[in-house]
Amino acid sequence: MSGKTLWKNPVGYLPGRMAPLMKFYVFMSLAYVLIGVIWLIQYVRFWNDILQLQHCITAVIALGLFEMILWYSDYVNFNNTGMRPVFLTTLVVTVGAVRKTVSRLLILTVSMGYGVVRPTLGGLTSKVLLLGITFFLATELLNITEYVGTINDVSGRARLFLVLPDAFLDAFLILWIFTSLSKTLEQLQAKRSSVKLDMYRKFSNALAVTVIASVAWIAYEVYFKATDPFNEKWHSAWIITAFWDILAFALLCVICYLWAPSQNSQRYAYSENLGEESDDEESQSLTGGKPEGDISLVKLEEKSGGSTGDSDEEDTEEDKRE
Repeated sequence: MSGKTLWKNPVGYLPGRMAPLMKFYVFMSLAYVLIGVIWLIQYVRFWNDILQLQHCITAVIALGLFEMILWYSDYVNFNNTGMRPVFLTTLVVTVGAVRKTVSRLLILTVSMGYGVVRPTLGGLTSKVLLLGITFFLATELLNITEYVGTINDVSGRARLFLVLPDAFLDAFLILWIFTSLSKTLEQLQAKRSSVKLDMYRKFSNALAVTVIASVAWIAYEVYFKATDPFNEKWHSAWIITAFWDILAFALLCVICYLWAPSQNSQRYAYSENLGEESDDEESQSLTGGKPEGDISLVKLEEKSGGSTGDSDEEDTEEDKRE
């Protein structure tokens, strides 16, 4: 005997452990709209002074909003029909993988000082792009296997096989980020750029808090799944997924606050090489008595130079006579 069963909750076909996520994505969409409006006002206001880094931040905000809307659409469709269309779910996870990759590369380039300390990445551009493409492929494969065409968790071995490359690349990115950040802090400290140094210290503190929170949450997630083999805690399982979106949004807010568009963005970002020369010129212009002294010294040097020139001509004439 074979058959098929249909299960429906009072509010729809969405499973109980996934139902709270539908409302969660509504709130996340509103949060992205709020930060997007604030950022867009500053973005349009100081359009002539926008940096390439701020273009990347704008792209991350747009991708995050688009991803939250797509997740909500996917869950609403699943709740109404009881099925997850392959195309819609694939589009959702693809946008999510792109957003995650661009966010990681944004943090990496910021840690390298791009747009603030250095105008380009130089020879590191190809390496950063190669790492980004590899990370995107690993994340995309994991998300498609986990979400497209299924609502159940992937089996242990299959998930382990797909999680390992993604986790390894993520760990490598974190190591590269902190290594680059330490070098950038050393450069700023050597150049005595107090404003930028303070900004990067705030960014490093926020990044350190994010990493500590991520490690602690991973430990909690392992504990949660180990102590709940039969999904008896289904009513609170949605928090495991929601935490990562909240953490990514919080770090994005910090980056938007530190690198907000302003009227001095272009001049402030690339003033490192001319900083000492401008300081010297300003200090010379503020002193009133030194220029006259310099002119007198120049005149004395010209006089002495003229006398030495005459003596040199006499010496050459004596040599010719000899």
